[in-house]
Amino acid sequence: MTSPERDDDEIDLGALLAQFWAGKWHIGAFVLVAGIIGLANAMLTPPTYQADALLQLEAKKASLALPAGMSDLMNNDPVTDTEIEIIRSRLVVGRAVAELHLDWQVIPRTAPVIGSALARYALPIPEVDFLTPYIRRGDSIRLDYLEVPPEWAGQEIVLTSGADNAYRLDLPNGTNVEGRTGETLQDPILGYSVRIGELTAPPGRQFSLVQQSESAAIDDLRNALSVSELGRQSAVLELRLTSGDRLQAQRVLDAIAQAYLAQNIARSAAEAESSLTFVEQQLPDAERAVTEAESALNSYRQKQQSVDLSLETQGLLSQTTSLEAELRGMDAQEEELRQKYTKSHPLYQQLLANRARLEERLATLRSEVSALPETQREIVNLTRTLELAQAVYVQLLNRSQELRVLRASSIGNVRIIDSARTAQNAIAPRKALILALSLVLGGMAGVGYILIRNWLRQGVRDTNQLEELGLLVFATINFSPIGFEARNVRHYLPILAIREPTDLAVEGFRSLRTSLHFGMLDARTRSVAITSSAPEAGKSFTCLNLSVVAAQAGQRVCLVDADLRRGTLRRYFNVAKNTPGLAELLAGQVTLDEVLVEGPVPGLSFLPTGRLPPNPSELLMRASFSELIETLNTRFDLTLLDSPPVLAVTDPVVIGRAAGATIAVVRHDVTSISEVLAMQRALEIGGVRLAGVVLNGFDPRKARSYSYNYSYGYRYEYKKREE
Repeated sequence: MTSPERDDDEIDLGALLAQFWAGKWHIGAFVLVAGIIGLANAMLTPPTYQADALLQLEAKKASLALPAGMSDLMNNDPVTDTEIEIIRSRLVVGRAVAELHLDWQVIPRTAPVIGSALARYALPIPEVDFLTPYIRRGDSIRLDYLEVPPEWAGQEIVLTSGADNAYRLDLPNGTNVEGRTGETLQDPILGYSVRIGELTAPPGRQFSLVQQSESAAIDDLRNALSVSELGRQSAVLELRLTSGDRLQAQRVLDAIAQAYLAQNIARSAAEAESSLTFVEQQLPDAERAVTEAESALNSYRQKQQSVDLSLETQGLLSQTTSLEAELRGMDAQEEELRQKYTKSHPLYQQLLANRARLEERLATLRSEVSALPETQREIVNLTRTLELAQAVYVQLLNRSQELRVLRASSIGNVRIIDSARTAQNAIAPRKALILALSLVLGGMAGVGYILIRNWLRQGVRDTNQLEELGLLVFATINFSPIGFEARNVRHYLPILAIREPTDLAVEGFRSLRTSLHFGMLDARTRSVAITSSAPEAGKSFTCLNLSVVAAQAGQRVCLVDADLRRGTLRRYFNVAKNTPGLAELLAGQVTLDEVLVEGPVPGLSFLPTGRLPPNPSELLMRASFSELIETLNTRFDLTLLDSPPVLAVTDPVVIGRAAGATIAVVRHDVTSISEVLAMQRALEIGGVRLAGVVLNGFDPRKARSYSYNYSYGYRYEYKKREE
């Protein structure tokens, strides 16, 4: 049974997990580095503290003398959004800035990178000259007074501590002056004044004194302040302030809360003050109206010789006077409502409706009074005027006393529930959170590195990819670390087939030996040129071990190092450098028997490169090379030619035309399909048919995970290397 082909768009979770497992050391390295960076960041970042306070907004009671029904209609719910903006206003924040002198700044000089840690921890740092200006744990300063001219606002005054409570100030104008703690240092001409109350620091420590503009200090404080309502329509406001100083955060937030409370009380008292002013302005007129009414009534009575009123007339007078008194009271109420609302407001509309009703009733009474006899009518009018004036005067006097009491006892509608307090622990940096995030980001970076690296390395993964190109795969050689030892080792290198004859890679070479035996039955000579697309594919490793297993099988084998540019097979046979070999043989300087070297196993002979010539391609194109192949074919059962890479130089084409067959070594997961196609095309253009390929360095784990546990870079620059 054959399994259905997997869709190319389908994600193989098992393969992904295998990739990550194969690259676990890379992922672990990323996690470790990220954890170290995160921990260092958390330790070196200055702490940030937060103070909080709770305020309650109570329903505001109307202080105006309104009827009970009208007072119930007033909207007494606190407008929290408005109060929040008032708290953040320059009126409130500016008062806290002025009270605590927050426009004065003392900034210690901190060392780069480790400055925060140096100021917070007792690190064993030696007192060297270049570290002397930087603040250490235990160093402190208290600024009692600072005043600078306007042009120095925002500029630094550098204070350098000295011995015996002395210090030096480097002023913004380039001059410097000396001073002592507890004494005021000033210059009336320049317009500055400084007093340092306390300085605890060894000589050489530096601090920057800065006086900000009021607006800049207010903006900084507003940025650090946050105000929000706890719950929906709870009328409870939470104030929060962040600062690098735990005690300073508490003091500043408490000052803001007290400033807001003071302005709220002042605002409530201002309303009573406004009403009192209006009432007191009306009292002289009311008193004068009473006096005039009394005089008019007394004069008329004397003129008419005391006229008495009937009971009916007295009732009309009483009702009329009462209504007019109410209307006069409504005039005062309307004046106060006009200062707070427009005429379209429901309270204002209700007042106008009540007035219209009273005026209609008053008009009816006045018509009844007009029907009385003239003398009684005049007495009624004068008496009514007097009683009305007296009632208004008494009402204004009572209202004046009420407003005076209200002004004196005004407490506002704000209550501090929780005073400002700073938590013991800093809110930032959150070391555990930073470390956790760093580890997570490090893991993600490691996973991303594995995925990107695997995506960039699109090498041949299995023999199916090669067979789809129409190439015959002679054998698959398993990965063996011994076969990929560093080429720059300057001593004898071991041969895998001799050192580890039971290795799986050696079994692959035996399989290759069998495949070549049957694959070369029709070849014109028993010589095989082995090449690759690029360096580091393992062609020399393949030639060497194939020659050994072939000799162990009883064949007479000749291994020729035909890489006249950088051949290294001599190291496996312990042949000295510049020993005569193929180059001298092709040049006619030596004979074949003089340059052949006996191998480590019976039946194996080795022909080294000799001295690397300056013109290897021209040397290989000589007729002597083809003649050499024919000679070796008569003396040996198998001749293996280790050729340079095809995509690097043209030598493999020349060698392939003379050899009986040409096979290529493809490195598993390194050699790409495009390189294989380019190599095949280059050989075909030169008239060489690629008989097949060998898949070298196959790792079953990488075949499943497409990951990499080792790295072998290669370059297409294939130059002659002097050794």
